[in-house]
Amino acid sequence: MRIKNARGAIALTAGASLALVLSACAPPMDEEPGGTDTGTDTGTTEPTGDVAEGCEDYAVYGDLSGKTVTVYTSIVEVEQVDQEESYDKFEECTGAKIEYEGSREFEAQLLVRVESGSAPDIAYLPQPGLLNTIVNDFPDAIVPASAGTEANVDQFFSPSWKEYGTVNDTFYAAPLGANMKSFVWYNPSIFTEKGYAVPTTWDEMLALTDQIAADYPDSKPWCAGIESGDATGWPATDWIEDVVLRASGPEVYDQWVAHEIPFNDPAIKSAFDVADDILRDEARVNGGFGNVATIAITPWTDGGLPILPAGDDDPQCFLHRAANFYQNNWPEGTNVAEDGDVFAFYLPSIDGESSPVLGGGEFVAAFRDAPEVAAFQEFLSSDTWANEKARVTEGGGWVTANNGLDLNNLATDFDKLAAGVLGDPNSVIRFDASDLMPAAVGAGSFWREMTAWFAEGKDTQAVLDAIEASWP
Repeated sequence: MRIKNARGAIALTAGASLALVLSACAPPMDEEPGGTDTGTDTGTTEPTGDVAEGCEDYAVYGDLSGKTVTVYTSIVEVEQVDQEESYDKFEECTGAKIEYEGSREFEAQLLVRVESGSAPDIAYLPQPGLLNTIVNDFPDAIVPASAGTEANVDQFFSPSWKEYGTVNDTFYAAPLGANMKSFVWYNPSIFTEKGYAVPTTWDEMLALTDQIAADYPDSKPWCAGIESGDATGWPATDWIEDVVLRASGPEVYDQWVAHEIPFNDPAIKSAFDVADDILRDEARVNGGFGNVATIAITPWTDGGLPILPAGDDDPQCFLHRAANFYQNNWPEGTNVAEDGDVFAFYLPSIDGESSPVLGGGEFVAAFRDAPEVAAFQEFLSSDTWANEKARVTEGGGWVTANNGLDLNNLATDFDKLAAGVLGDPNSVIRFDASDLMPAAVGAGSFWREMTAWFAEGKDTQAVLDAIEASWP
């Protein structure tokens, strides 16, 4: 679902200016089809006979007629439609059938399925920390990536992306989609009407927040929602991660992820306090929904919608921090553009100089050692799939770090900006911290305690202490 640079913060209004800004990023974030590293050659059937017109790029996967591959993922609703459509050509050209299941309870239910021996053939893991948990707890359940998959990743992705899919020196999971999370969505027409400037520092953003509060006393400057079924709380962890990068710096961020400093370290407490100034200030949130506590029960998909005014009424909120993929959640017909209904600017730095970027993505793991499974995993790591996925995602809101992607296939200028950064081998970003932490923390206590932070008004130090106590 989720999903995760500049010399000075900027509004994302021009490709050239964003590329310039993001060129001075923060510190690093940084088999033939069917073959596996399990000692068994499950090479894909070699192409035979004539290749159907339009299937030339799929001939390498051979004839998979009568074969079925099951896919389990957290990608649901609007995005699921585009995902399934991106497999149509693979099914047509190979004869394989892809059975897709999206679930809001993915993170919890995948481990249940793996433990019970009913794992899917393929799963899209949104957290490298979850991959680590599976490899360490269920080493016989997961299959190392095929040689063809590994070759694709070596060709089309920067080394850091491969590292996130590697555990104990074995490569398991190839990158799929990617996202850039350090964005704030806003209403361009209101900014133009009121003469608001896109902020380039954190202090400017706070000043804008207070100006909006003064100009619109019946609304709130910010809106947010973190409800997401069994994964409730994850959007709040993104907020905190972005602020840790800005308030405490990338070195502290890395130490935090690796647990070289405790979760309740003063540097992390300081970052929480910075976020608290916005997210738990009743004068600043939660426009369109109610008080601070409503953040915990507002679906993350709805969190930014009050930015769009109803008729001639004023918007109920004006600023919403969310990743590039939030573009999928605006109502049909919403114009996402610098001069449109909504757009986004880069979440500013605090020091006014560094500009770290939070990123994320999904990773494709296989749980059955079979030619058709290995072939589909390889396909998903290829430039063929990346370009097909871009073409069918006509509404925008999807990008990848696959540098074989033709940016012209992306639907919007906004997507092109994000993909240009993520796919640049020279770009360096910080991967979503909770996705790198052990699953018990990153997809467990961190989510739960952030929910309590809002729903119960739980004390920040108590939240930090509880998460630290849960670290395995």
